[in-house]
Amino acid sequence: MRVTYLGPLIAGLQHPALHGYDLSHFSPSCFLVEVKEGAGLDGPLIEGDMLVVDEGRTPQHNDLVIALVEEEQCLFHAFRIGGSLLLIPPRGRDGAVPARWVDLRGVVVSQARRYVH
Repeated sequence: MRVTYLGPLIAGLQHPALHGYDLSHFSPSCFLVEVKEGAGLDGPLIEGDMLVVDEGRTPQHNDLVIALVEEEQCLFHAFRIGGSLLLIPPRGRDGAVPARWVDLRGVVVSQARRYVH
């Protein structure tokens, strides 16, 4: 599931999904991404969702993470297997890829939905 980098998370950042959201409790190492088209319109993650990502946090088993895969930032569940890392797409195990720790961009720490159905 691809994401678009929107920039560092700073107080005063304006985006419809963040209306009424208190940004002051997030670490300065956080940034914002938007889930791109192709994510679908149902489920816990949908197209247009905003994700707050902490690049300073170490991923734990099954954390949602942003990783650079084939030169695109994508969303995965991280599975730690000993010292190795396996990235699994949020919508199923098809497309799982082994990764290096340097491929990780950060751990998702919060989610905001632009539209409520």
